[in-house]
Amino acid sequence: MARGNGGGGEALRPIIIKKVKKRGHGHHGGSWKVAFADFATAMMAFFLLLWLMGSTTEQQKGAISEYFNNPSGAAGASTAPSSSAVQGPGGASTSMIQLGGAMELHTASDIQEAPASNDDEAEKRAEELDRERLAALMNELKQAIEAREALAKFKDQILLDITPEGVRIQIIDHERRSMFPLGSSRLEEFTAKILYELANIIKTVPNRISISGHTDIKPYVANNYSNWELSADRANAARRALIVGGLPQEKVGRVVGLASSVLLDTAVPDSPVNRRISIIVMNRRTEEAILHENGTLLAVQPDGASPSSEGSTGGAAAPIAAVSPIGLPQ
Repeated sequence: MARGNGGGGEALRPIIIKKVKKRGHGHHGGSWKVAFADFATAMMAFFLLLWLMGSTTEQQKGAISEYFNNPSGAAGASTAPSSSAVQGPGGASTSMIQLGGAMELHTASDIQEAPASNDDEAEKRAEELDRERLAALMNELKQAIEAREALAKFKDQILLDITPEGVRIQIIDHERRSMFPLGSSRLEEFTAKILYELANIIKTVPNRISISGHTDIKPYVANNYSNWELSADRANAARRALIVGGLPQEKVGRVVGLASSVLLDTAVPDSPVNRRISIIVMNRRTEEAILHENGTLLAVQPDGASPSSEGSTGGAAAPIAAVSPIGLPQ
């Protein structure tokens, strides 16, 4: 708006203020965002790779390495070019990242070539632990026979010894006290109690057991029934009593009747001690021999050792003096 200067002079010029807006240089202002996103993606992929490498096993790393050496589905039919002096092994795409192993490191040939000393040492250690376990069982049985009333009263009828097959427990007849009625496989009450107590001790070890029944030389006269059937029935009666006493059924590895073929006292074939139930807590070798159905326990005998009385059905048994009795009357 023009104002006068009081004398009708020339009007003042209006003051004009102009606002100038600066424009950007096209779309180049956001390019750094794209570069940063690429960088962040690359770093994420890198750290993901490190995490995967740290969490995979040697076998998995070997499988990954084998895949890059042979991407085809068929073993031995690699689609990668063959190695050359220029391209190196596996063609041009050689890996700069060492995965710490390859499939070749785990082939069957290498497993066969691995030293067998580790397996031998493990086997020796297992057998040593087995011997220690059975020795501890023997000590526990001896203490129980002295301390437990159900066993102490009949300790003159319980024999303990260690055979090449394991720890052997024999319950023998006494002149005035038999485990079974004459010609019967029914357990007397005291025999069942002995077996119940033994079951509580035997079940504490993982070893399986073998049960055999024996008779004296006196023949059992009946139609289609002899000392063979009687000894087998008595062995099964002992097996049932042990299971009632708490022994798991799967711990029974063998039940046999041997009649009078393996006498404990060969000098007196009709002696009451020949009528007995024999329970062997088997060692590892005997268990394996039975499981593989070798048909004989002679294979588990150590070099130079004589066969056990339980391992042969035709040979002479060890004399009674060779057994380590607990309270056996002289």
